[in-house]
Amino acid sequence: MLKRIPWAAFERLVEEHQADKHVRRLSTKSQLVALLYGQLSGAVSLREIVGGLQSHSSGLYHLGAQPVSRSTLADANGLRPSAVFAELFAQMVSRAGRGLKRAVGEAVHLIDSSSLRLSGAGSDWARFSDQACGAKVHVVYDANAERPIYAAVTPANVNDITAAKVMPIEAGATYVFDLGYYDFGWWAKLNAAGCRIVTRLKSHTKLAV
Repeated sequence: MLKRIPWAAFERLVEEHQADKHVRRLSTKSQLVALLYGQLSGAVSLREIVGGLQSHSSGLYHLGAQPVSRSTLADANGLRPSAVFAELFAQMVSRAGRGLKRAVGEAVHLIDSSSLRLSGAGSDWARFSDQACGAKVHVVYDANAERPIYAAVTPANVNDITAAKVMPIEAGATYVFDLGYYDFGWWAKLNAAGCRIVTRLKSHTKLAV
């Protein structure tokens, strides 16, 4: 699977965001390998990821990665800029879509978000009150290609429409979303790009036909 990752592009992102600056123990590449292992193995904790990697330590060298301690991985997750991974994801999604033959006018994009409760080391960035700490994943899903084409992670108290306003817009596409994205200014921006929208209207909305 790692062969599918455009490592040259990844290294450029690492350099652009200075993700490996002052790093002594865990490179950005090793962190990515650890996170991918955790996702694919179904690990539910950093301790589980670390233990699994240690059991395969002899193979990590050939992947250009290295074993890692739980505290080091937690520090990297908390301090290293997540933009490196977000932009890598965006580039890989873009490449995957090049072979998909369909008219842009037929594109249907679903926009939504999911909230996740966080706790433990490395989650301070997502704390927005003494009792609440969580993240929100904002996703644009291509219904025709059956895959996400955009994703961003914010603290859970960031409004859906705030995150939507920085999402890339595909001209001519149809966007489907709920009342969390109720903003006439943003709708006008979609309309100016030749997009169509499918959503619900609030009961007090005035219409002119």
